[in-house]
Amino acid sequence: MNDVQRMKELAGRLKEAAKAYYAQDREIMSNYEYDRLYDELEELERKTGVVLAGSPTVSVGYEAVDELPKERHESPMLSLGKTKNREELAEWLKDRSGLLSWKLDGLTIVLTYRDGQLLKAVTRGNGEVGEVITPNARTFVNLPLQIPFAGELVLRGEAVITYADFARINGEIEDVDARYKNPRNLCSGSVRQLDSRITAERSVRFFAFSLVSAKDVDFHNSRKRQFLFLREQGFETVEYRMVTAQNVVETVDWFESRIAQNPVPSDGLVLTYEDIAYGESLGTTAKFPRSSIAFKWADELAKTTLRDVEWSASRTGLINPVAIFDPVELEGTTVSRASVHNVSIVRQLKLGIGDKITVYKANMIIPQIAENLTQSGSLQIPDVCPVCGGPARITRENDTETLVCVNPDCDAKKLKSFSLFVSRDAFGIDGLSEATLEKFLAKGFLHTYADLFHLDRHREEIVEMDGFGEKSYQNLVNSVEKARTIPLAKLIYSLGIPNIGLANAKMICREYQNDLKRMLEAPAQELAAIDGVGPVIAGAFRTFFDQEKNREALEALLKEVILQKESFSQNGLPLSGKSFVITGSLNHFENRSAMKEAIEKLGGKVTGSVTGKTACLINNDSQSTSAKNKKARELGVEVVTEEEFIERFLKREDGKENAD
Repeated sequence: MNDVQRMKELAGRLKEAAKAYYAQDREIMSNYEYDRLYDELEELERKTGVVLAGSPTVSVGYEAVDELPKERHESPMLSLGKTKNREELAEWLKDRSGLLSWKLDGLTIVLTYRDGQLLKAVTRGNGEVGEVITPNARTFVNLPLQIPFAGELVLRGEAVITYADFARINGEIEDVDARYKNPRNLCSGSVRQLDSRITAERSVRFFAFSLVSAKDVDFHNSRKRQFLFLREQGFETVEYRMVTAQNVVETVDWFESRIAQNPVPSDGLVLTYEDIAYGESLGTTAKFPRSSIAFKWADELAKTTLRDVEWSASRTGLINPVAIFDPVELEGTTVSRASVHNVSIVRQLKLGIGDKITVYKANMIIPQIAENLTQSGSLQIPDVCPVCGGPARITRENDTETLVCVNPDCDAKKLKSFSLFVSRDAFGIDGLSEATLEKFLAKGFLHTYADLFHLDRHREEIVEMDGFGEKSYQNLVNSVEKARTIPLAKLIYSLGIPNIGLANAKMICREYQNDLKRMLEAPAQELAAIDGVGPVIAGAFRTFFDQEKNREALEALLKEVILQKESFSQNGLPLSGKSFVITGSLNHFENRSAMKEAIEKLGGKVTGSVTGKTACLINNDSQSTSAKNKKARELGVEVVTEEEFIERFLKREDGKENAD
C-alpha cells in the first residue's frame, strides 16, 4: 500500500469515528487510537505534500443532526492545533505572554445577548452550521439570562456535566447496562434534547472560554480583560493562569496536579496569546487559528496481560464485552477492567486471551485499551447469551458490529418488556422499579403481563422482601388496581410492539374507533393507508398479532383490565380531517407533546412524516434544508412557523375561527 492509499484509508476511518462520536453520541474507536491515526495522517500529508479533499486535518467537525433548527455561525468555529509536548508550548509563546486554561470535554455553545437578554444559543455543529438550542440553554444551572451589558455580546463556551452530577444521574438508573458511558455523551444528549425539561433535570453548566465580540467595549488588547469582563456579566469562565515561556511548563504541571480534584471533565489545556491583535494578525490555517494551541495530556500507559473478556448482557439484548487484565497502577489508582464497547472494537484490536496489551485512562478517568501488542486475534465471539444460554448473533448497524441475544424469552429482555409495560405512557404503575421487577422475575412471580394483577398470590413473600413491608406492599397493590382502567391505545403501546409508539397506537385506535376486533383483523395494506402509519408500522402491527402467543397474552390481559370509554366524534371540531407534522424546537409550547395534544383536542392529527395529505409542516426554521422541509417543498406542502400556526389554526379569542 503506497502513502496516498494509506492516507485514504486513514481519512475514511477517522471520518467514520468522528461521525459516530459527534453526530451519534457513540464510540467506535478509543481517543488514543483516534489520535494515533490522526498523527499518522498528518505526518503522511507533510511527507507527501498531498492533502486529500475531505481530509479530517482540513475539515472541521461533523454535520449537525436534523432534529433541531440549524443556523450558520457568523464566523466559522475552527478546531485547534494540538501538541503533547510541554516544551513546544514555550517555543510557541516565544517572548509573548498567554492564558493557559482547561480544555473542557463537553459540547461547545455560541451565545448571543442583545439588550441585556439571552437572544440565542447555537451548538458548534460542524463549525459552520450549528443547532439552535436556546430553550435548553435557558435551563443551564449557572447561565445568566440577563446581564448588565446592553450592547450585543457574542461569546463561546462549553456546556458540561460535572462528575458529581454524572454519578447522580447514573445512580438513578437501576439497570447498569442502561447507564451513560461518560459525562461528555450525557451532556451532548442533554443539550440537544427536544424537550427542555429533560435538559433542566440534567444540571448542565456553562463555562465561557472565548469572547467573540462586545460592541463598543475597549479591552485594551487584552484577553485577560475579556475574561474579567465576562465574569462581571455573571458568567463562569474556565479556570486560567497567565503564563510566559519561562513558567508555562511549570503551570502545565500545576494543572495536571489538579485533575483528580477538578469537578468538570477536561481532555487537556488551551494556550492563547494575551495580545489580541497579535493573535489575530497571525491568521488561520485551513482548519486551525494560529492564535491558540491545544495541549493534550500524554496518556500514562501501562503494559499488562489480557486474562479474560466478560460478555455482559443488557436488558436491550445487547451483549457488551468487558476486558479483564492483570491489575496495573494508572493515574494513582489500580485498574483491572475496561469496557471494549462492541464487537467492532474487539476485532479492531485483534484481541486474544493472554495478549500483551497497553491500557490508559481516557481524560485520566476512564480505563481503555490503547493497543494490543500481540494481536493474536484468537478471541472467540460467543454464540450464546450469558444470561439465558439462548443463541447470540452479531448484527451490523451504522457500520458497527454488536452482539445481541435473539432469544425473545431471555430474562434480560423480559425485564425490558415489563419495564415498558409499567411505564408512565403505558399502565403507569408506581412502585415497580426495574430493580423490583428484576426481583419479582427472579422469584418467579411474573411470567405474563396478567401476573402483575395477581401479586396478592405472593403477598407473604413480598412483605418479607428487602425494601418492602406491609405498607409498601399495599401501596403497590393499590397502584396496580388503579392502573386496571386504561385507554386502548395505552394498552396497545404497553405490549411493546416493535416500531409502535404511543402516538402510532392512538392513530390506529382512532381510525377504528377503538373497535379492537376490527383492528386485529385489519390487513397490513389497510393499516398502512392510515395517515401517519405507513407500511413499516402496519407490518409490525400485523406480524405481532399474527403470532398466537401474542394474541393469547392480549386475551389474558383483557380479562384483567377495564377499557376507558372514549368519544371519537369530531363533528364541529375545527381541525377535523387535517393532518400536521411538527419538527424542530418550539418556543411557545413546552414541547412537541403539548402542541400535539392541543391539535388533537381540536380534532386534528399529528404524524411523523410529510405526505400529500399534510395540511402544513410546523417548523420555526422555515428555511431549513432538513429532509422534512425538502419533502414539504417537493409535495407543495406549506411550511409555517409556530406563531403562524397558532394565529391561523389555534386562536379562538374574540370569536375568531380556529382554522382558515
